[in-house]
Amino acid sequence: MISTAKLRHLRVSPRKVRLVADLIRGKHVEEALNILQFTNKVSSQPLAKLLKSAVANADQKDGVDVDRLFIKDLRVDGGPTIKRFRPRAMGRATPILKRTSHISIGLDQAE
Repeated sequence: MISTAKLRHLRVSPRKVRLVADLIRGKHVEEALNILQFTNKVSSQPLAKLLKSAVANADQKDGVDVDRLFIKDLRVDGGPTIKRFRPRAMGRATPILKRTSHISIGLDQAE
């Protein structure tokens, strides 16, 4: 793997992020950025920013052609869950789970 980048504690549930991550997994960087630009999901903007960060990390290394990079590894894991409670009828309470995501992306050069 040429370069990696990580995004931790994103306040979007991992299930929603995986919908967008599946669209760009295995694609070339330029094509993935175009897909993210026109995807109408909340998680597409942080994923695009993370992808640009991984490209900038690869650009710092010698002998890396940025135009030939593709997404080799893209993982979306669950982060810590914030727990809240909502009052309900007859003195009861219902839990509300505010989920977070950890995203890691790895780029490699196409042969």
